[in-house]
Amino acid sequence: MPDAINLSLFFAAAILLLVVPGPNMAFVTSHALVHGWRGAAAAALGISCSDLLMTSIVSAGIGTLVMTWAPAFELLRAGGVCYLLWLAWQALKRPASTHASTTKAKPLRSIFIQGMVNSLLNPKALLFFMVFLPQFVTVERGNVSFQLGVLGAMLALIALIFHTLLGVCAARIGKALKGSGRFPLANYAFAAVMTALAARLLLLQRPA
Repeated sequence: MPDAINLSLFFAAAILLLVVPGPNMAFVTSHALVHGWRGAAAAALGISCSDLLMTSIVSAGIGTLVMTWAPAFELLRAGGVCYLLWLAWQALKRPASTHASTTKAKPLRSIFIQGMVNSLLNPKALLFFMVFLPQFVTVERGNVSFQLGVLGAMLALIALIFHTLLGVCAARIGKALKGSGRFPLANYAFAAVMTALAARLLLLQRPA
């Protein structure tokens, strides 16, 4: 286990990172507007599962091997951009008459997979785990892989709680839009967010 000081610093850093607006926050919020708090919770769970998977990749040293292969970054980025644009297109294809009951019929499993895949296809996320987690490892305490796993699990749990609470709040706004008859705007907002995330990923610079 990492020592108490490192764990305290890690917890504080994780909270600060989460409250700063980023792609995961935008992803969860946009799903909350369209699919309600359950959709947001499913997206949050998918992101946290992705965090656990990336922690395992980093702990096993696979992340370094992947990122040392030059095309890996570009392939992940291209996949992420295409996937986000596909999600935006799917949102725009929904008819204007779509109402709450129709939208909520979307399987939560599908939203969960979307959250996980979107995070896994972001090369910056893997780089983040490779750089962030090792900073809080206490080498003297031994078993570095185990410490990385503990830190990654903590980050995934903190992120799950934060994103779920965020989704509950955002879902209230989505409910108000549905009640006001302006619900189609939520679909357009969702598509706009997905397109913006795709553009952000496309412009992401590969680290030297």
